[in-house]
Amino acid sequence: MTTVELKDLKTVPDPIHQYPKTVRSSALPLVIDNGSYNCRVGWSINKEPLMIFKNIIAKPRKERGKKDGETQVGNDITNIEAVRFQLKTQFDRNVVTHFEAQEQVFDYVFSHLGIDTEGSVNHPMVVTEAFLNPNYSRHLMSELLFECYGVPSVCYGVDALFSFQHNHPNCKTALIVNCSYHTTHILPFIDGRVDPTRARRINIGGFHIINYLHRLLQLKYPAHYTAITPSRAEELVHDQTFVAEHYMEELSRWADTDYYEAHVVRVQLPYTIAPVAPGLSAEQQRERRRELARRLVEINARKREERLAEDEEQLNQLLAVQDLVEEGEEEEFQQALDSYGLSNLADLQKMISQLQTRIEKTRQKIVAANTTEEPIVEEPKTKSKILKPKDQEEFDTWIADIRHKRQEILDKRNARRQRRQDMARRRTAAAQERMRLISQLARKEKRDDTFGMRDEDWDVYKAINKEGGDSDSDEEQKLLDLEEVLRQHDPEFEDPSAGNAATTAETHQLHVGVEKLRAPEILFQPSMIGSGEAGLAETIEFMLRGFSPEDQAALVSNVFLTGGCSTLPGLEARLRRELQEMRPFKTTFEVTLASNPSLNAWHGARTFAASDMLQKYLMSREEYEENGGDYFKEHSASNLYYPSPVPLPQAEVPAPLGGEDIEIDPF
Repeated sequence: MTTVELKDLKTVPDPIHQYPKTVRSSALPLVIDNGSYNCRVGWSINKEPLMIFKNIIAKPRKERGKKDGETQVGNDITNIEAVRFQLKTQFDRNVVTHFEAQEQVFDYVFSHLGIDTEGSVNHPMVVTEAFLNPNYSRHLMSELLFECYGVPSVCYGVDALFSFQHNHPNCKTALIVNCSYHTTHILPFIDGRVDPTRARRINIGGFHIINYLHRLLQLKYPAHYTAITPSRAEELVHDQTFVAEHYMEELSRWADTDYYEAHVVRVQLPYTIAPVAPGLSAEQQRERRRELARRLVEINARKREERLAEDEEQLNQLLAVQDLVEEGEEEEFQQALDSYGLSNLADLQKMISQLQTRIEKTRQKIVAANTTEEPIVEEPKTKSKILKPKDQEEFDTWIADIRHKRQEILDKRNARRQRRQDMARRRTAAAQERMRLISQLARKEKRDDTFGMRDEDWDVYKAINKEGGDSDSDEEQKLLDLEEVLRQHDPEFEDPSAGNAATTAETHQLHVGVEKLRAPEILFQPSMIGSGEAGLAETIEFMLRGFSPEDQAALVSNVFLTGGCSTLPGLEARLRRELQEMRPFKTTFEVTLASNPSLNAWHGARTFAASDMLQKYLMSREEYEENGGDYFKEHSASNLYYPSPVPLPQAEVPAPLGGEDIEIDPF
């Protein structure tokens, strides 16, 4: 097994960059790749982005009587888990819908770039947007840039197309597969333009892979539920997961114990060792026993005195009742007997006699306790002293036998623990497979089946790992006795209490095995998380059927992978295998991966912004005011412009004849 230490990396706040005079005085374009996972910002003269940060903000909750806290953006959030429930984003899937958050992101960008011009940002902007971005979203984005920041001009482009042009600048036909954070787009690029009517979107991306792995590990290790955070699941997705080329075959290999032991990854969770109090010396233990004995004597004496006082009070009450007979108060005497549950004078005298006897005995015990000296507590003999042999040869044999007995108990306990873990692992895998099949069958019978979409649907797995317990108490006590003997008489014995760190480390480890390939598999089988959408391979096959055989051959001749999720190991090989199965016999195809899937969208936009053709496609403020907020200029890496329909004028209701009000009877 390989043990992996979690990095738990903290973000470093972005520095405030210089705003050079050459940049201030020139109309240098600013390039912003506004992705749903990361935002990348830089000038068109930069080779790499100046800023890369997560496109999220942390907005503190309002509390009564307190001022609003400062909103944190991107890399200023050094500990995401501490503000997990305060995080917000401007995106709904891959479309910007919350423009208050987008405005705060722009404020963060412009301030950290050092732009200090008052009232406006005097630079053209090249901004990426989602494929087929709604006109309403673009309208609000243009309104924000022109009205709030006073930018002189804006150009919009699709991130996947910018990435494609950066890697294949002269290619006119390709099938672009953009695996991003919230969605996966499949874009047929023919003769230099995307065919939007045949493009497809799958609502599965890196977010769903991270969330699925997070849930799998939490269900597998309920004891570490809070320690398995989304940030740590994201780290494991980036470092450990892969896409299986043959999923079912790879899954069957993990059923073999040897294969499992050879390929499973142990992930070490952070933990703290509780400080162990130092043991007491022999003299301290004797003093402690003496103190306990003194306390016990005091407690018994106090109880005797309390019992004596109660008995004396009761005796006085009974003697007072007996005096009623001598005074001739028969009626009161009978009422008193009834209150004590007595029937006649003989019962009363018997009860008085018993109380007097008990009081006398209690007084004698008190006197005896006061005259007795302090008890001497002898140290009990340990089993090791009784069992200790006399000569050295017998001693060595005796120590070896005790070691052997202790090791047998440890081996039995470890074997039981391993069997429980293997059984829980097999039951988990079987239960998850059953639930997946049930979900598939339910989807075939009922189209609106939504099992798995809610977190509560997966709570059925929580009881899987509640299996067994520790060893029997007798066996544990025997183990403790043997270790005590070895601790006192064997100088070579390693005290297990000194090895608590190693034991604690093992109990805080996650065994990530089949989860490494199960989580990314949802790209090809969304039904595993309860989604009714088709997978990546099925969608590509369905989309290709809408083209002629010639266009199909041209598209698959260059299948281009881009986006952050395309960096998953094995995705390229898996897509080749899927294409080989769906394409006709002896046809050729080619799958290529972007040189830098995460940054190539910004690189492509930077190249476009630095070219001479940018001025042709920039939309000025005058054109924005004349044509409306949803207007933009088309280019080879942009969406197609479809003007929003003009609302129909409302028909005027004719006034009633004669100018009189007409009362309409509703019945």
